[in-house]
Amino acid sequence: MTLDDLLASDTALPSIPKIIALLLNELDRPEPDLRKISQLINTDPILTTRLLQLANSAQFQLSSQISSVSEALALMGLDQVRSLATAAAIAGAFRAIPGLDMNQFWRYSLNVAKLSRTLGGMVRQKQPVAFTAGLIHATGELVMHLGMPQKMAVLSQEVAPLGLKRAAAERNLLGYCYADVGAGFARTWNFPQTIVDALQHHCAPFENGVYEPMAGILHLAAWRARAKEANYDQHDLTHNFPDVVALALGIDIDMALQQDPIDWTSRAEVAVLV
Repeated sequence: MTLDDLLASDTALPSIPKIIALLLNELDRPEPDLRKISQLINTDPILTTRLLQLANSAQFQLSSQISSVSEALALMGLDQVRSLATAAAIAGAFRAIPGLDMNQFWRYSLNVAKLSRTLGGMVRQKQPVAFTAGLIHATGELVMHLGMPQKMAVLSQEVAPLGLKRAAAERNLLGYCYADVGAGFARTWNFPQTIVDALQHHCAPFENGVYEPMAGILHLAAWRARAKEANYDQHDLTHNFPDVVALALGIDIDMALQQDPIDWTSRAEVAVLV
């Protein structure tokens, strides 16, 4: 299946739920209407549940519980609501995927999102954008598993879906990889061009002589999160550190690994998505 065939397949590329599409559109306005945002969230029981679950999590550590959407919005701020809505859009579109452990996939995706946000702050990139890009950067893998389940199953016997060499294996087999699919996916859902470009180039940030800082951030974050899934120890991390990309960003290995061993995604955080 070619890349164009895959992206044109209705079974491989789900549609974004209408309520979340309207919500993301409102959040992208220069001056979002908080009343409208609250109304939209309140029409989606799943999104409301996730919002309240996050607002009452240990992340905010309040003595009193948050019991309404309006209270949650006042506490969390729109950047976190945007991230939650994006996560809900992706998780709602993709349920059980043949050949993938979805709990592992969302744990990994949240780890990349959090690492991207931190690295983005270090190099003065917009942190909410970096978080969103990190969260959805591997959705192309989901699309490929939906559109080509048998071929992906065979490939996964050689390289795990979240393996460090997965992109190279997919390109050797198909001529494209999950990053190309994810960028096409993001275009279909009208995500900002900055995110589309980051998804497109994050596996090889220097491809075609172009260097996108957000793609470099994603490259480092995805490498670190996949290394965690592969149980890399300190020697492995040091030996395999992508120093060329890090150098271009002005990030050294200590900066890139400073979140170890804290702030990795917990089971409770994954439960917000699945």
